Formats: sequence, C-alpha cells, structure tokens
Amino acid sequence: RASRSKTEVALLFVDLDGFKAVNDTLGHDVGDGVLTQSAKRLLECVRETDTVARLGGDEFVIILERQDVSRAQTVGERVVNNLSKPFVFQEGTATIGASVGIAFYPQNGRTENELINAADKAMYEVKKATKGAVGLA
Repeated sequence: RASRSKTEVALLFVDLDGFKAVNDTLGHDVGDGVLTQSAKRLLECVRETDTVARLGGDEFVIILERQDVSRAQTVGERVVNNLSKPFVFQEGTATIGASVGIAFYPQNGRTENELINAADKAMYEVKKATKGAVGLA
C-alpha cells in the first residue's frame, strides 16, 4: 500500500526488556497480564490509523504510516516511557522496559521481511549498547 501511495512508513520493532524475569518470579499469569497491558499501552502511543501487532513472545511491531524520522523517534520514546511504568497486579508489581528499533520504507527495505529485519537489527544494537532506548536502522 505504501508503494502505491508513495508514502513513507516507519516500522518499530519493540522488545520487552526484563520480561523473562517477570515470568520466572511472578509466574506466567502475571506475564500474560504484562503482555496484555503492554499491548494496551502501545495502542496509547499511536494514532487510530497506525497498527500494533504482537509477533510472538515479548516482541511487538508498530507500523506508522506517513511518518518522518522525528515523529517515529517520538513515538519510540513514548513506547519506552510507557512500558517502563510499573504494572500492578494482585500477585505483585512487575517492572519491565523496552528497546525499540525503527526502520523506514523504502529506505531500509521494500518488503515486510526486509523492514522487520532492519528494525530488529536496530533494536539489537540498542540492547547491546544500553537497554530502554530507541535506535534507527
């Protein structure tokens, strides 16, 4: 769709930092709650026209249509901030973080897989340097 309309699209790859520790210490029910609440918090960071999807495990993607680098970085920072707030459950409080990689169509890829791979690589570079930040492909 982006190629037909000649619009720039940003794909954000979001990885939850510290999620395994939540499952290990508070249990899988709390872990499932963190995933559900994380999805809701991600939706709070974007417009109704944007897309949020869980890839699996503790990984999500966000697709922002008609976005420039500055706006995409702002959304990425909002994601990091929203997900770093504590999640409160009856069983206890869970604290996680998020590392975000951003890739752009068509600069970093022309297919879904190319964009996901570029954003994933940018996210891993963030995790290697410091968690809880945003990186660009």
